[in-house]
Amino acid sequence: MDVHKEAEPLLDVRDLGVEFSTRAGRLRAVDGVSWTLRRGRTLAILGESGSGKSVSTQAITGILDSPPGEVTGGQALFDGMDLLRLTARERRGVVGSRISLVFQDALSALNPVHTVGRQIAELYRVHRGTSRKDAMRQAADMLDRVGIPGARARVHDYPHQFSGGMRQRVMIAMALALGPEVLIADEPTTALDVTVQAQILELLAESQADTDMGVVLITHDLGVAAEIADDLVVMYAGRVVESGPTADVLGDPQHPYTQGLLESVPTAETRGQELPAIPGTPPDLLRLPSGCPFRPRCPHAHDRCTTERPELVPVPAGPRFGACHLLDPQLSPEGAAR
Repeated sequence: MDVHKEAEPLLDVRDLGVEFSTRAGRLRAVDGVSWTLRRGRTLAILGESGSGKSVSTQAITGILDSPPGEVTGGQALFDGMDLLRLTARERRGVVGSRISLVFQDALSALNPVHTVGRQIAELYRVHRGTSRKDAMRQAADMLDRVGIPGARARVHDYPHQFSGGMRQRVMIAMALALGPEVLIADEPTTALDVTVQAQILELLAESQADTDMGVVLITHDLGVAAEIADDLVVMYAGRVVESGPTADVLGDPQHPYTQGLLESVPTAETRGQELPAIPGTPPDLLRLPSGCPFRPRCPHAHDRCTTERPELVPVPAGPRFGACHLLDPQLSPEGAAR
Protein backbone atom coordinates (compact mmCIF):
# COMPACT_ATOMS: atom_id res chain seq x y z
CA MET A 1 0.00 0.00 0.00
CA ASP A 2 1.16 3.54 -0.75
CA VAL A 3 2.37 5.00 2.58
CA HIS A 4 1.36 8.51 1.56
CA LYS A 5 -2.15 7.37 0.64
CA GLU A 6 -2.48 5.55 3.96
CA ALA A 7 -1.51 8.69 5.87
CA GLU A 8 -4.11 10.82 4.13
CA PRO A 9 -7.44 11.39 5.89
CA LEU A 10 -10.15 9.05 4.66
CA LEU A 11 -12.95 11.24 6.05
CA ASP A 12 -12.10 14.71 7.29
CA VAL A 13 -14.81 16.62 9.19
CA ARG A 14 -14.08 20.31 9.73
CA ASP A 15 -15.99 22.80 11.90
CA LEU A 16 -19.37 21.07 11.47
CA GLY A 17 -22.43 22.93 12.72
CA VAL A 18 -26.01 21.61 13.02
CA GLU A 19 -29.05 23.45 14.39
CA PHE A 20 -32.65 22.44 15.04
CA SER A 21 -35.70 24.69 14.92
CA THR A 22 -37.93 24.16 17.95
CA ARG A 23 -40.91 26.01 19.37
CA ALA A 24 -38.64 27.35 22.09
CA GLY A 25 -36.02 28.62 19.61
CA ARG A 26 -32.96 27.54 17.66
CA LEU A 27 -31.01 24.69 19.25
CA ARG A 28 -27.35 24.25 18.31
CA ALA A 29 -26.86 20.49 18.51
CA VAL A 30 -23.40 20.38 16.90
CA ASP A 31 -21.09 23.34 17.38
CA GLY A 32 -17.85 23.48 15.39
CA VAL A 33 -17.02 19.77 15.53
CA SER A 34 -13.87 18.51 13.76
CA TRP A 35 -12.32 15.05 13.54
CA THR A 36 -10.36 12.90 11.11
CA LEU A 37 -10.76 9.23 10.21
CA ARG A 38 -7.84 7.41 8.60
CA ARG A 39 -7.81 4.24 6.54
CA GLY A 40 -7.75 1.03 8.57
CA ARG A 41 -8.40 2.81 11.88
CA THR A 42 -11.38 3.00 14.22
CA LEU A 43 -12.50 6.37 15.56
CA ALA A 44 -14.88 6.27 18.53
CA ILE A 45 -17.11 9.28 19.22
CA LEU A 46 -18.00 9.16 22.90
CA GLY A 47 -20.51 11.13 24.95
CA GLU A 48 -23.73 11.13 26.91
CA SER A 49 -27.14 11.27 25.23
CA GLY A 50 -27.66 14.68 23.68
CA SER A 51 -23.95 15.35 23.18
CA GLY A 52 -24.38 15.56 19.40
CA LYS A 53 -22.43 12.45 18.45
CA SER A 54 -25.21 10.82 16.38
CA VAL A 55 -26.48 14.08 14.89
CA SER A 56 -23.03 14.87 13.51
CA THR A 57 -22.83 11.62 11.52
CA GLN A 58 -26.46 11.95 10.41
CA ALA A 59 -25.58 15.34 8.95
CA ILE A 60 -22.53 13.94 7.17
CA THR A 61 -24.44 11.06 5.58
CA GLY A 62 -27.51 13.12 4.66
CA ILE A 63 -30.03 11.27 6.84
CA LEU A 64 -30.65 14.20 9.17
CA ASP A 65 -34.35 15.07 9.37
CA SER A 66 -34.56 18.41 7.56
CA PRO A 67 -36.49 20.27 8.76
CA PRO A 68 -36.18 20.62 11.73
CA GLY A 69 -32.45 19.84 11.48
CA GLU A 70 -30.19 22.01 9.34
CA VAL A 71 -26.45 21.93 8.60
CA THR A 72 -25.25 25.46 9.27
CA GLY A 73 -21.58 25.18 8.36
CA GLY A 74 -18.46 23.12 7.97
CA GLN A 75 -17.12 20.49 5.61
CA ALA A 76 -17.03 16.68 5.44
CA LEU A 77 -14.33 15.79 2.92
CA PHE A 78 -14.27 12.33 1.36
CA ASP A 79 -12.22 11.48 -1.73
CA GLY A 80 -12.15 15.10 -2.88
CA MET A 81 -15.88 15.59 -2.28
CA ASP A 82 -17.58 17.66 0.38
CA LEU A 83 -20.43 15.37 1.46
CA LEU A 84 -22.35 18.37 2.80
CA ARG A 85 -22.50 19.93 -0.67
CA LEU A 86 -23.64 16.89 -2.65
CA THR A 87 -27.08 16.72 -4.24
CA ALA A 88 -29.39 13.97 -3.04
CA ARG A 89 -28.62 11.95 -6.19
CA GLU A 90 -24.86 12.36 -5.79
CA ARG A 91 -25.07 11.38 -2.14
CA ARG A 92 -26.96 8.17 -3.00
CA GLY A 93 -24.00 7.17 -5.14
CA VAL A 94 -21.69 7.41 -2.12
CA VAL A 95 -23.70 6.61 1.01
CA GLY A 96 -24.75 2.98 1.00
CA SER A 97 -21.89 1.84 -1.19
CA ARG A 98 -18.63 3.61 -0.31
CA ILE A 99 -19.91 4.80 3.09
CA SER A 100 -22.17 2.38 4.97
CA LEU A 101 -24.24 2.65 8.14
CA VAL A 102 -25.11 0.27 10.98
CA PHE A 103 -27.80 1.37 13.42
CA GLN A 104 -28.61 0.38 16.99
CA ASP A 105 -32.14 -0.93 16.36
CA ALA A 106 -31.81 -3.44 13.53
CA LEU A 107 -35.50 -4.45 13.71
CA SER A 108 -36.69 -0.96 12.82
CA ALA A 109 -33.89 -0.41 10.28
CA LEU A 110 -34.75 -3.56 8.32
CA ASN A 111 -37.86 -3.70 6.15
CA PRO A 112 -40.30 -6.11 7.84
CA VAL A 113 -42.17 -7.05 4.64
CA HIS A 114 -39.14 -8.28 2.67
CA THR A 115 -36.85 -11.21 3.34
CA VAL A 116 -33.35 -10.37 4.54
CA GLY A 117 -31.94 -11.99 1.40
CA ARG A 118 -33.96 -9.72 -0.85
CA GLN A 119 -32.87 -6.63 1.10
CA ILE A 120 -29.19 -7.51 0.75
CA ALA A 121 -29.57 -8.63 -2.86
CA GLU A 122 -31.19 -5.31 -3.76
CA LEU A 123 -27.92 -3.55 -2.96
CA TYR A 124 -26.09 -5.60 -5.60
CA ARG A 125 -28.87 -5.10 -8.13
CA VAL A 126 -29.10 -1.31 -7.65
CA HIS A 127 -25.42 -0.45 -7.26
CA ARG A 128 -23.77 -3.18 -9.35
CA GLY A 129 -26.46 -4.18 -11.86
CA THR A 130 -26.17 -7.82 -10.71
CA SER A 131 -28.75 -10.35 -11.92
CA ARG A 132 -31.42 -11.47 -9.46
CA LYS A 133 -29.96 -14.99 -9.17
CA ASP A 134 -26.37 -13.83 -8.62
CA ALA A 135 -27.52 -11.12 -6.19
CA MET A 136 -29.29 -13.71 -4.00
CA ARG A 137 -26.22 -15.95 -4.12
CA GLN A 138 -24.03 -13.06 -2.97
CA ALA A 139 -26.58 -12.22 -0.25
CA ALA A 140 -26.29 -15.77 1.09
CA ASP A 141 -22.50 -15.49 0.96
CA MET A 142 -22.65 -12.29 3.04
CA LEU A 143 -24.92 -13.88 5.66
CA ASP A 144 -22.51 -16.79 5.88
CA ARG A 145 -19.58 -14.38 6.21
CA VAL A 146 -21.13 -12.65 9.23
CA GLY A 147 -21.83 -15.97 10.96
CA ILE A 148 -25.52 -16.63 10.25
CA PRO A 149 -25.99 -20.43 10.57
CA GLY A 150 -27.69 -22.05 7.58
CA ALA A 151 -27.27 -18.89 5.51
CA ARG A 152 -28.45 -20.49 2.25
CA ALA A 153 -31.85 -21.20 3.77
CA ARG A 154 -32.12 -18.12 5.95
CA VAL A 155 -31.99 -15.68 3.03
CA HIS A 156 -35.70 -16.49 2.70
CA ASP A 157 -36.51 -15.52 6.31
CA TYR A 158 -37.94 -12.18 7.47
CA PRO A 159 -36.32 -9.88 10.06
CA HIS A 160 -38.71 -10.88 12.86
CA GLN A 161 -37.55 -14.49 12.51
CA PHE A 162 -34.06 -13.57 13.74
CA SER A 163 -32.86 -12.90 17.29
CA GLY A 164 -31.58 -9.43 18.20
CA GLY A 165 -27.95 -10.48 17.79
CA MET A 166 -28.63 -12.18 14.46
CA ARG A 167 -30.54 -9.15 13.17
CA GLN A 168 -27.53 -7.03 13.99
CA ARG A 169 -25.38 -9.45 11.99
CA VAL A 170 -27.80 -9.04 9.08
CA MET A 171 -27.40 -5.25 9.33
CA ILE A 172 -23.63 -5.64 9.26
CA ALA A 173 -23.92 -7.96 6.24
CA MET A 174 -25.88 -5.24 4.43
CA ALA A 175 -23.38 -2.58 5.45
CA LEU A 176 -20.40 -4.62 4.25
CA ALA A 177 -21.99 -6.03 1.08
CA LEU A 178 -20.53 -3.46 -1.31
CA GLY A 179 -17.10 -3.26 0.30
CA PRO A 180 -17.36 0.24 1.82
CA GLU A 181 -14.34 2.38 2.57
CA VAL A 182 -16.05 3.87 5.63
CA LEU A 183 -18.40 2.15 8.07
CA ILE A 184 -20.36 4.30 10.54
CA ALA A 185 -21.75 2.23 13.41
CA ASP A 186 -24.19 4.08 15.69
CA GLU A 187 -24.45 2.28 19.06
CA PRO A 188 -24.33 -1.11 17.28
CA THR A 189 -24.20 -3.23 20.45
CA THR A 190 -26.24 -1.24 23.01
CA ALA A 191 -29.30 -3.52 23.07
CA LEU A 192 -27.29 -6.77 23.05
CA ASP A 193 -26.06 -8.91 25.93
CA VAL A 194 -22.35 -8.93 26.75
CA THR A 195 -21.55 -12.17 24.90
CA VAL A 196 -23.30 -11.11 21.68
CA GLN A 197 -21.80 -7.63 22.01
CA ALA A 198 -18.30 -9.12 22.04
CA GLN A 199 -19.13 -11.23 18.97
CA ILE A 200 -20.38 -8.20 17.03
CA LEU A 201 -17.31 -6.13 17.92
CA GLU A 202 -15.05 -9.01 16.88
CA LEU A 203 -16.94 -9.28 13.59
CA LEU A 204 -16.42 -5.58 12.88
CA ALA A 205 -12.71 -5.86 13.71
CA GLU A 206 -12.28 -8.88 11.42
CA SER A 207 -14.08 -7.14 8.56
CA GLN A 208 -11.92 -4.06 9.01
CA ALA A 209 -8.73 -6.13 8.98
CA ASP A 210 -9.81 -7.82 5.73
CA THR A 211 -10.67 -4.63 3.85
CA ASP A 212 -8.67 -1.82 5.56
CA MET A 213 -11.84 0.27 5.85
CA GLY A 214 -12.15 3.08 8.36
CA VAL A 215 -14.74 2.70 11.13
CA VAL A 216 -16.57 5.46 13.01
CA LEU A 217 -18.07 4.02 16.19
CA ILE A 218 -20.65 6.14 18.02
CA THR A 219 -21.05 5.03 21.62
CA HIS A 220 -21.66 6.11 25.19
CA ASP A 221 -19.79 3.02 26.45
CA LEU A 222 -16.22 3.82 27.44
CA GLY A 223 -15.40 0.11 27.73
CA VAL A 224 -16.40 -0.55 24.12
CA ALA A 225 -14.41 2.46 22.92
CA ALA A 226 -11.35 1.37 24.88
CA GLU A 227 -11.55 -2.13 23.43
CA ILE A 228 -11.61 -1.41 19.70
CA ALA A 229 -10.92 2.28 18.98
CA ASP A 230 -7.56 3.61 17.79
CA ASP A 231 -8.65 7.22 18.20
CA LEU A 232 -11.18 8.88 20.47
CA VAL A 233 -13.35 11.99 20.28
CA VAL A 234 -15.16 12.97 23.49
CA MET A 235 -18.19 15.24 22.98
CA TYR A 236 -20.17 17.33 25.44
CA ALA A 237 -23.05 19.72 24.68
CA GLY A 238 -22.43 19.58 20.94
CA ARG A 239 -18.69 20.26 21.10
CA VAL A 240 -15.48 18.23 21.17
CA VAL A 241 -13.89 18.54 24.61
CA GLU A 242 -11.01 16.10 24.14
CA SER A 243 -9.59 14.06 21.26
CA GLY A 244 -6.55 12.00 20.38
CA PRO A 245 -5.20 8.45 20.33
CA THR A 246 -7.35 6.28 22.61
CA ALA A 247 -4.43 5.03 24.68
CA ASP A 248 -3.31 8.61 25.40
CA VAL A 249 -6.78 9.98 26.17
CA LEU A 250 -7.77 7.13 28.47
CA GLY A 251 -4.30 6.68 29.94
CA ASP A 252 -4.04 10.30 31.03
CA PRO A 253 -7.34 12.18 30.48
CA GLN A 254 -6.89 15.95 30.50
CA HIS A 255 -10.49 17.21 30.51
CA PRO A 256 -12.50 16.92 33.76
CA TYR A 257 -15.42 15.43 31.82
CA THR A 258 -13.23 12.64 30.40
CA GLN A 259 -11.79 12.10 33.87
CA GLY A 260 -15.29 11.78 35.31
CA LEU A 261 -16.35 9.27 32.65
CA LEU A 262 -13.27 7.16 33.28
CA GLU A 263 -13.72 7.19 37.06
CA SER A 264 -17.31 5.93 36.69
CA VAL A 265 -16.25 2.75 34.85
CA PRO A 266 -16.25 -0.33 37.13
CA THR A 267 -12.96 -2.19 37.51
CA ALA A 268 -11.73 -5.22 39.43
CA GLU A 269 -10.31 -2.87 42.07
CA THR A 270 -13.66 -1.11 42.61
CA ARG A 271 -15.75 -4.27 42.80
CA GLY A 272 -18.35 -3.93 45.55
CA GLN A 273 -17.70 -0.21 45.96
CA GLU A 274 -19.98 2.67 45.05
CA LEU A 275 -18.67 4.26 41.86
CA PRO A 276 -18.28 8.03 41.63
CA ALA A 277 -20.64 9.72 39.19
CA ILE A 278 -20.49 13.06 37.43
CA PRO A 279 -22.91 15.30 39.37
CA GLY A 280 -25.87 16.92 37.67
CA THR A 281 -27.12 16.37 34.13
CA PRO A 282 -26.10 17.53 30.66
CA PRO A 283 -27.19 21.11 29.98
CA ASP A 284 -30.26 22.25 28.08
CA LEU A 285 -28.84 23.20 24.67
CA LEU A 286 -31.37 26.03 24.45
CA ARG A 287 -30.09 27.50 27.71
CA LEU A 288 -26.40 26.76 27.91
CA PRO A 289 -24.60 28.14 30.97
CA SER A 290 -22.27 31.06 30.44
CA GLY A 291 -18.64 30.27 29.77
CA CYS A 292 -17.78 26.57 29.78
CA PRO A 293 -20.85 24.31 29.24
CA PHE A 294 -19.41 21.76 31.68
CA ARG A 295 -18.86 24.35 34.43
CA PRO A 296 -21.94 23.52 36.59
CA ARG A 297 -20.79 19.88 36.86
CA CYS A 298 -17.03 20.46 37.05
CA PRO A 299 -15.21 20.04 40.39
CA HIS A 300 -12.37 22.29 39.16
CA ALA A 301 -14.35 25.27 37.81
CA HIS A 302 -12.96 28.74 38.56
CA ASP A 303 -13.82 32.34 37.67
CA ARG A 304 -12.59 32.18 34.09
CA CYS A 305 -14.86 29.20 33.41
CA THR A 306 -17.88 31.41 34.17
CA THR A 307 -17.12 34.07 31.59
CA GLU A 308 -15.09 32.45 28.80
CA ARG A 309 -15.82 29.34 26.78
CA PRO A 310 -12.64 27.28 26.30
CA GLU A 311 -11.46 26.51 22.76
CA LEU A 312 -10.02 23.22 21.56
CA VAL A 313 -6.23 23.55 21.80
CA PRO A 314 -3.22 21.19 21.62
CA VAL A 315 -2.57 19.32 24.86
CA PRO A 316 1.03 19.52 26.13
CA ALA A 317 0.83 15.95 27.45
CA GLY A 318 0.60 14.33 24.04
CA PRO A 319 -0.54 14.37 20.39
CA ARG A 320 -4.10 15.41 21.18
CA PHE A 321 -6.48 18.27 21.89
CA GLY A 322 -8.60 19.48 24.78
CA ALA A 323 -11.08 22.28 25.47
CA CYS A 324 -10.49 23.34 29.07
CA HIS A 325 -8.99 26.41 30.75
CA LEU A 326 -7.02 24.04 32.99
CA LEU A 327 -4.85 23.27 29.96
CA ASP A 328 -3.68 26.89 29.78
CA PRO A 329 -0.03 26.90 30.93
CA GLN A 330 -0.55 30.40 32.35
CA LEU A 331 -3.23 29.17 34.73
CA SER A 332 -2.08 29.32 38.35
CA PRO A 333 -1.24 26.00 40.05
CA GLU A 334 -4.21 26.52 42.39
CA GLY A 335 -6.54 26.00 39.46
CA ALA A 336 -4.94 22.85 38.15
CA ALA A 337 -6.99 19.65 37.99
CA ARG A 338 -4.25 17.58 39.61
